[in-house]
Amino acid sequence: MSYCVCHHTAWRVNHTKKETDSKMILGLDIGRHSIKMVSLDKTKEGFKILDAGSRLVPDANSAYDPEKIDKTMWAMAIKELMRLQNINPKRVKNIVTGISGHHVSVKQITTLDMPLEELHSSMTLEARKHIPMDGTDAVIDFQIFGQNSREVDKIDVGLVACTKGVLSNHLDLLKECGFKPGVVDVEPIALTNAFTQAKEMPEDGLVVLCDIGAVSTGIVVWGYQQQFFTRDIPIGAHLFTKAISDKKEIPYMDAQELLSKEGIASLLNQSSGDDTSALGIAERTVFDNLVEDIRRSLRFYAKTTGQSFFMKILLSGGGANTPGLVDFIQSKLNVDTAVFNPLEAMDGAGDLALPNPSQYTIAIGLALRGGLS
Repeated sequence: MSYCVCHHTAWRVNHTKKETDSKMILGLDIGRHSIKMVSLDKTKEGFKILDAGSRLVPDANSAYDPEKIDKTMWAMAIKELMRLQNINPKRVKNIVTGISGHHVSVKQITTLDMPLEELHSSMTLEARKHIPMDGTDAVIDFQIFGQNSREVDKIDVGLVACTKGVLSNHLDLLKECGFKPGVVDVEPIALTNAFTQAKEMPEDGLVVLCDIGAVSTGIVVWGYQQQFFTRDIPIGAHLFTKAISDKKEIPYMDAQELLSKEGIASLLNQSSGDDTSALGIAERTVFDNLVEDIRRSLRFYAKTTGQSFFMKILLSGGGANTPGLVDFIQSKLNVDTAVFNPLEAMDGAGDLALPNPSQYTIAIGLALRGGLS
C-alpha cells in the first residue's frame, strides 16, 4: 500500500495507444490511499515495462481519513486510472492483484514430510492459528521450499492464507471495475518478487524490505536459504502527517505539504533554534515508533532463527521518500538503509518519468507474478 505526499489527483506517463491489452501483464496495487498500475511485456530476455500510473483514492483537497475509504471510492479510482492509462479492463487477459495487511497470513513453517493431500489438510489447520477467521472458511495456498536443513524427516513450507470473505470482496471489486479476475497474490510475496528482479540475493546475510504505505508498513526479512519472515506494522505515512498536524496544530493538508518539503525535521524541529537530537531523546515521535517496531521485528527474527546479519534495509512505498527518513532509520538501527528503485534493472524504464518509482514496487511485483503463471 503506497502513500504519495503529492497533491496531484492522478499521475499519467506519456504513452501511445496500446493495441495489445490482451497480451500485456497488468499488476494492480489497490492501496488505501492510491491505486498503482504497472503493465509489463514478457520478452525473451525477461520483462519490459510498458506503462505505469497512479490515482488517488480520496479527495485530493481534503484531509485523508482511511476509515472513510470504501468499495465505491476504490472502484471509481480504479476505473478513472484505467481510463487515464487508456486500458480497457474487459480486454485485459492477465491481471494480478494483491491482498495485504491483517487480512492475510504469510508464514514459513516447518512440518513433517507427507503426501500432498495430507499436507493440504495440515496447512488448513495451521492457517487457523495465524489469521483471524471471519466466520468463513480459509482459502490457503502453499509452496514447498524443500527439505529442512536441520531435520531429515521435515520440510520447509511457505503458507499463504486468507478467508473466503476477504477474497470474495476483493474479487467483487475487480468485477465491478470490468476485470475478469486473475491471479490474486499477497503483497509480501510481490515485494520479494520485485526485489529479486532488480537485485541479486546475497549469499550471506539478510535483506530487510520495508514497504511504507498510507496506514501500515509491511516488513519482509529474507536471505539465501534463510527463514522467510513478514510482519505488518500499523504505522504509515498517514500517521506521519497526522502527527505533524496534531503537534503543530495546523490543518492536515498543511501538515502534508510540510512533510513533503521538510520530512521528519518538520516534527523534530519545534522552533528554528531547537536542538533536533536532544528533542528526539526527550520526546518520542511517530518516526521513533516506526523504528522501534522495525527493531522489535529484527530482534524477534534473530531470536527465533539465530540469524542477525542484517546487511541492508530497503524502503519502498509512497512514504519511502519522506525527507530524512533514510538517514534516521540508518542512524537508529546502524544498518545500511536506502530507498529501493524497482525499475533500476527493468527494460523500458528509461522511457518513463515517474516522480517516485518506489511506490510502484508492489505493482511491479504483482505484474512479475503474472509473467510466471
